[in-house]
Amino acid sequence: MEYDGHMPLLNIRDLQIRFGAAEAVRGISMRIEDGEVLGLVGESGSGKSATALAILGLLGTSAQVDGEILWRHSAGAVDLLRQRSDALRRLRGREIAMIFQEPMTALNPVMQIGKQVAECAAAHSGAWTGRKAKHRAIAALEAVAIPEASRRYSDCPHQFSGGQRQRIMIAMALINKPRLLIADEPTTALDVTVQAQVLALLKELQQEHGLAMLFISHDLAVVSQIASRVAVMRAGLVVETGDCTRLLTQPEHEYTKSLLAAAPTLRTDRSRPLAMVNSAPPAR
Repeated sequence: MEYDGHMPLLNIRDLQIRFGAAEAVRGISMRIEDGEVLGLVGESGSGKSATALAILGLLGTSAQVDGEILWRHSAGAVDLLRQRSDALRRLRGREIAMIFQEPMTALNPVMQIGKQVAECAAAHSGAWTGRKAKHRAIAALEAVAIPEASRRYSDCPHQFSGGQRQRIMIAMALINKPRLLIADEPTTALDVTVQAQVLALLKELQQEHGLAMLFISHDLAVVSQIASRVAVMRAGLVVETGDCTRLLTQPEHEYTKSLLAAAPTLRTDRSRPLAMVNSAPPAR
C-alpha cells in the first residue's frame, strides 16, 4: 500500500476474529498515532486481548482473522495480517513489543531473569551477544528501577515480587526501543500502591522514548491516568471512542455510562448495590 504521509502508525480496519462459530471481534476499526497512548477498555470477553494478539500474529491457527492491520514503515505500509511468519518474527519485539497480563506465566520460571532480558536484545541484533548483551540487559533492568540489577541478574522469577516481575517484563519489551508498545492489563494482578508505581514508570518511559502505546484494561480509572484517547469495547465492537477527559466526563454511549456508574468512588453510597452493567450485546 502506498504511504501518502498522513497515515497513522497503526491503522486497524474492519477487524474480525472468529474462533469456530464464535465471534470474538466483530468488525472494529481504530488507529494509533505516533507517540499517542490509546486506552482500550471493556469488560472481560469484550475482545481486547484478541485484538492485541491479532496485531502481533499470535492468535494461532484456530482463529479466523479478516480485515486489515496496517503498520506504517518509512517508505510505505504493510498489512500485518498478510505478512509471512518470518517477517512478523522480525517485527515482534523490534518495532512492536508487548507486555503480557501475567508475568509469572510469561517469564521462564527456571531461567535467570537477566538472560531472559538479554535474549530479547540478542534476538534482534547480532551485535548484542555475550558480554554486550549482558551489559545491555543490566542497563534495561536499571532503567525500570530493579535494585542491584547487576547482582540480581542471575536470579529467577520467583525471587522477585509481583511488581518487580512486571518491571522486568517492561524491560524486556523496551530493550529494543520499539515504536509501539502493547500493554495488556499490565497492572491487574498488582496491589494499588505497586499499580501506581508501574503506571508512573510506563508513563515516564513512554514520554522519554516517544513511544506509541496501546494500553488495555477493564478499569477506566487506570486508563485515565495514562491514556490521551480511549476506545470502549463491548461484545467484540468498539462502541465509543474519544478524548479521555471528554469520554470520562461526558460519555455518549449507554454502555460507557454504565461502566462509569459501576465503578465505586469515595462518594459511593455503600448501603446501595453498585450499578449493573447492561450485559445485552449491542447490535452491529
